[in-house]
Amino acid sequence: MGQTQTQVFLVDDNDGFRDSTAWLLETAGFDVRAYASAPAFLADWPARRRGDAECVVSDIRMPQMSGLQLQEELRRQGCKVPLVFVTAHGDVPLAVEAMRKGASNFLEKPFGDEALIEAIRHAVAAARQQGGGDNAALARLSPRERQVLELVVASKPNKIIADILGISIKTVELHRANMMAKLGVRSLPELMKVALGHG
Repeated sequence: MGQTQTQVFLVDDNDGFRDSTAWLLETAGFDVRAYASAPAFLADWPARRRGDAECVVSDIRMPQMSGLQLQEELRRQGCKVPLVFVTAHGDVPLAVEAMRKGASNFLEKPFGDEALIEAIRHAVAAARQQGGGDNAALARLSPRERQVLELVVASKPNKIIADILGISIKTVELHRANMMAKLGVRSLPELMKVALGHG
């Protein structure tokens, strides 16, 4: 018995990027639905929902409705689907804002194929972890340490974590050290395993 195939909703107004990314994700074993706009996605999405094995991958800057507006609308509907943003270099501040509001991750274009696949897998695993019972070790972390942990798992460097949480890089380093000590891990791969429920 295999796990449910993860469903990815891809929202991007660039036809070439959308087609190539959909093909890449299908090749990696995801069930992909692609949309040229956020309104098209919102109209179709309720009929396609399948529970916890899903993720939205969206561009940030789109006509009609931006990725941030899409994020707001999903929040308004009470939806906690993991959201991974893809963004052009100049839009990193927007992506930081999106992560402050609960997005799982963001990737700057151009990014490697594996980076997107990993970001989706981590986003879905983290969402499942939050939905299920918390690992006892994770329960020992302070709310701020949990936030830092989620951003570390999303492969964000300390500077971006500091920007998102509005704290200094030194404070991020302190939280990382405390968190790793509490979880009894010494390396990033070990931390990932514990955070994603394989520890």
